[in-house]
Amino acid sequence: MELSISERRYLFYGGFCRDGGVIGITQPRRVAAVSVAKRVAEECGVALGQKVGYAIRFDDMTSASTRMKYMTDGLLLREALLDPCLSKYSVIIVDEAHERTVHTDVLLGLLKSVQKTRSSVSKVMNGHAQNGLLMGAEKDKSFLMPCHGKKLSPLKLIIMSASLDARVFSEYFGSARAVHVQGRQYPVDILYTHQPESDYLDAALITIFQIHLEESHGDILVFLTGQEEIESVERLVHERLRQLPEGNQKLLTFPIFSSLPSEKQMKVFMPAPPGFRKVILATNIAETSVTIPGIRYVIDSGVVKARIYDADAGIESLDIVKTSKAQALQRSGRAGREGPGKCYRLYPESEFDKFEDSTTPEIKRCDLSNVILQLKALGIDDIAGFDFIDKPNRTAIIRSLESLFLLGALTEESKLTDIVGHQMARLPLEPVYSKALILSSQFNCLEEMLIVVAMLSVESIFYAPREKLEESRAALRCFSSPEGDHLTLLNVFRASNEFVVKNKLTHSKEKAEKNLRKWCKDNFINSRSLRHARDVHSQIQRNVEQMGLRITSCGDDMLVFRRCLAASFFLNAALKQPDGMYRILSSGLMVQIHPSSVLFRSKPECIIFDKLVRTNNNYIRNICRIDYLWLPELAPQCYGLQ
Repeated sequence: MELSISERRYLFYGGFCRDGGVIGITQPRRVAAVSVAKRVAEECGVALGQKVGYAIRFDDMTSASTRMKYMTDGLLLREALLDPCLSKYSVIIVDEAHERTVHTDVLLGLLKSVQKTRSSVSKVMNGHAQNGLLMGAEKDKSFLMPCHGKKLSPLKLIIMSASLDARVFSEYFGSARAVHVQGRQYPVDILYTHQPESDYLDAALITIFQIHLEESHGDILVFLTGQEEIESVERLVHERLRQLPEGNQKLLTFPIFSSLPSEKQMKVFMPAPPGFRKVILATNIAETSVTIPGIRYVIDSGVVKARIYDADAGIESLDIVKTSKAQALQRSGRAGREGPGKCYRLYPESEFDKFEDSTTPEIKRCDLSNVILQLKALGIDDIAGFDFIDKPNRTAIIRSLESLFLLGALTEESKLTDIVGHQMARLPLEPVYSKALILSSQFNCLEEMLIVVAMLSVESIFYAPREKLEESRAALRCFSSPEGDHLTLLNVFRASNEFVVKNKLTHSKEKAEKNLRKWCKDNFINSRSLRHARDVHSQIQRNVEQMGLRITSCGDDMLVFRRCLAASFFLNAALKQPDGMYRILSSGLMVQIHPSSVLFRSKPECIIFDKLVRTNNNYIRNICRIDYLWLPELAPQCYGLQ
């Protein structure tokens, strides 16, 4: 079911916040948590952060008086590390459950246990049951021991979505009642191509202008796979607009993707000025998580970027894959929210018929290392026995346990290690990034590693427009390091910092920010990504300071820093082969250096990398040159001299 914003307010006025209880509403995406919280605050006539607030990674807009709290499902999981009973919540609503992100699935399993325990505790406290009932209800749930003896009310759970197989969720929660609410949807005409499109980006561009020049009023929503595609199409739209007569140039572009800062994401909700049309360039973030007003036309590329984990090889990659039929229907439905609309599918109808009915739950296709680390931190050691709504692949569990052991997070008995494991679980990062930060404190290069981890956490720091390839390459050479991309990213961040510091001394904050955007443009640096990296850097610096890690710099000694990278990313080490390809040492997979790397032409003998991306080839991105002999020295648990 889908609970309207007004109905969520009914829970507040229905007394569920009595005695200080909080109504928690989780979303799989940041933009939805922020946008809905803002709208509810407006409807309630209160300041955001008071009665109504939100909390997402790196941004907390709540206070002691907050009674309706919107958040990502991942953030609620992290709250459970500090309070396993989730005792401040009287009601938890899990929204967009059909997206089946890995965090949603883990959260559902956790909430199922918490709800049973709190119900049992409540009966014991009220004298309606014996303590044996409590112990029996939560046998082997040691992470819920803090609930014992507490005065806790039962927890109400509402699982909701606009496109949900209610039966699966109802059965999982013990035949819970399913309520179906009829949604309002206007008719949407579906238009297919006659033949498959060899270049869906070009097809999307042509369709945008076809709609703009030939169709009546209404905004356009275009589904693409990621930030790079979005920004490429955005630049091409602006180029072509300049070639049109002035009267036809009234088209505004607005991007929306997960790593875009929240305040930038909010711009898509603003109405276009009179006489103008908006085109929203979006990832699948706009499928269900948000409703953007004014949309009458949808352009569906038919593809999505998904995390795919090869459990046999122990390698996770970002692949561009076909959407499911359910996703395609969600996308077309965006055109019919406010009136009749049209959906242009950039593929033939025969292709649609071949799509899978629904999207494979993320927990069945991703690396489980982060999930396992969080569950272990909660005291849940029997991962295979955890009550997942869909059991993950056993091989994937074993592989993830192995990698966490090799990273030093787990003991041979699969328990969290006393220092490193608990420290890694406290950081809101991928396990390898957490390990890199912890290790860099020992290598006396934490200052450098904080910068590099922040820069690796965002997409596409550099951009290279087709018409200015030589200029962009010349700009990159000003920052590039012969040792690789990590040190190049370090140079960019430090150069931007130096520019910001100088500007703040002589200009206002607004002028300094404007100057930084121009500096980024002149140097072909993505200002959005750089700003996001700066925000991430500030947050994780606070995290490591709270953990008591000493922030020191290795100065100009980049050998120390590269050794630290090798000691952290050793599972992503690769050796050059006679044909110029690389073999990943941990899996044997053959890969190529991505053309965007500063090491694309020099091709060192031995490297570590950050990400594997699969398109027509297996590409590795963010590369650093290392010495092969460092691996047995710095990661003897994984490598021996061969």
